[in-house]
Amino acid sequence: MRGRSSSAATAASASRERRRRTNSTSPLKDRTRTTSSRLSSPSERSSSTSAATTLLDDDLNVAPFGEYSHPNPRSFSLNVKQKCWEKADKVKGRDPDRWRRDPLGNLIFRKLVGCPGCLCHDYDHIVPYSKGGQSTLENCQVLQATVNRSKGNRTDISRSDLIQKSSYCRVSDRDMDMLELSAFGNVRRGQDTGGCRIQ
Repeated sequence: MRGRSSSAATAASASRERRRRTNSTSPLKDRTRTTSSRLSSPSERSSSTSAATTLLDDDLNVAPFGEYSHPNPRSFSLNVKQKCWEKADKVKGRDPDRWRRDPLGNLIFRKLVGCPGCLCHDYDHIVPYSKGGQSTLENCQVLQATVNRSKGNRTDISRSDLIQKSSYCRVSDRDMDMLELSAFGNVRRGQDTGGCRIQ
């Protein structure tokens, strides 16, 4: 008799627990459903999982990795960034893949992106994104990071004001060599290094 009463008590306790979970609004309610779906047959699980995945994808408008679902993404693509870098002014005697000048004449180093130093740069929207600027090559410029942060989304700021916002640092050829050595492991000179050429 004792065995039956303890099993009846256990069954009643389990029944109360199920009712509590189904009436609960806690996340535990969802977990119990997930657990019960794990106990179902594999065919039932795959259909419920695919239905749940479809619902999730539809709700979130998930795009495949690497593709933009927005027609005008906020950031520039890698291709546009590369062409934007090539569009910037070259530094005489230096490798153009590593060194450039922004439109204000500030020296910038390719490896330093997004930091606040004087050689760091950002890819800037000429017409700010928040004011309808497109993320295209025509609207892209390489700009010293501190200048870009000072500019923000303003269009009424003058060139002389931007020059005053520039971080100035005096960088010698030796300093540039040291930066290249630390970042790339070697020093490369541009084709127009100047000096004498023996013919």
